[in-house]
Amino acid sequence: MIIRRAEVVRPSEITPYGAYLNRRQLIAAGTALSLGSLLARTVRADTLAAAKSLLSTDEEPTALKYVTSYNNYYEFGTGKSDPSQNAHTLTTKPWTLKVDGLVAKPADYALDDFIKPFALEQRIYRHRCVEGWSMVIPWIGFPLAGVIKRAQPQGNAKFVAFETLKRPSQMPGQRGLFQPLDWPYVEGLRLDEAVHPLTILAVGLYDQDLPNQNGAPLRLVVPWKYGFKSIKSIVRISLVAEMPPTSWNKQNPNEYGFYSNVNPEVDHPRWSQKTERKIGEGGLFAQRHPTLPFNGYADQVANLYAGMDLRKFF
Repeated sequence: MIIRRAEVVRPSEITPYGAYLNRRQLIAAGTALSLGSLLARTVRADTLAAAKSLLSTDEEPTALKYVTSYNNYYEFGTGKSDPSQNAHTLTTKPWTLKVDGLVAKPADYALDDFIKPFALEQRIYRHRCVEGWSMVIPWIGFPLAGVIKRAQPQGNAKFVAFETLKRPSQMPGQRGLFQPLDWPYVEGLRLDEAVHPLTILAVGLYDQDLPNQNGAPLRLVVPWKYGFKSIKSIVRISLVAEMPPTSWNKQNPNEYGFYSNVNPEVDHPRWSQKTERKIGEGGLFAQRHPTLPFNGYADQVANLYAGMDLRKFF
């Protein structure tokens, strides 16, 4: 897999999603990706277009109908179709995000104000789920590094902790006596992982606002890690000194490590990670493909783990 490394291309090179679906229009497609309601959310008066980052993969994106209907989001149910059926109950406006911890500039942001300083990009990334399925998704977002820089981390900040919304009244998966996870959902990255150029906060996909079932209004995307690391519906980002707890590691530390890098040589205790099936290629009996180390991003991120035993730190 080829991952391009330059930062931006001309907006005129971006193919709108409608033209992508209609291949006969590809030759005519030359205008920038319109962001419609994303423009309103960022409260900008100028015309906003998301330039396609050359960090994107060259693989063909997964069809939108699969991206928005086959999801893991336990706050709305444990079935793959549950989030698309149930997530409409979530109210995402207004939305407040807290940035705190070991920073010089902690703040509580309205989402519009939080996003406003950052230029949005389109990032087409591969995604690999621990259950063995993968997708290619065109995200709209911006590097997490800019958020961390703005907060001015203190010298003893070594990790970044994330927290998802806890709202049982609108998240049916958080209700009931027996819960699959301890809410709210929490995740974490090492600071160098968080500021890596591939790590982004997403507010949209294809040419639309982020759907509720995909983590609206703000989610993390870390493409070289298994999907559960990319926490959804974020309400808090904290800089901390010690490795923070993470939801699946708390639930079952023998199966889910803190790092959760895609590694075909480290099997899940109940299934192999050596191959994957691409969603949209024929269902459960589709041809499986070899899993790529670091999900195909090894050239960019393997140096972050030089000298580490990736079987121990899985």
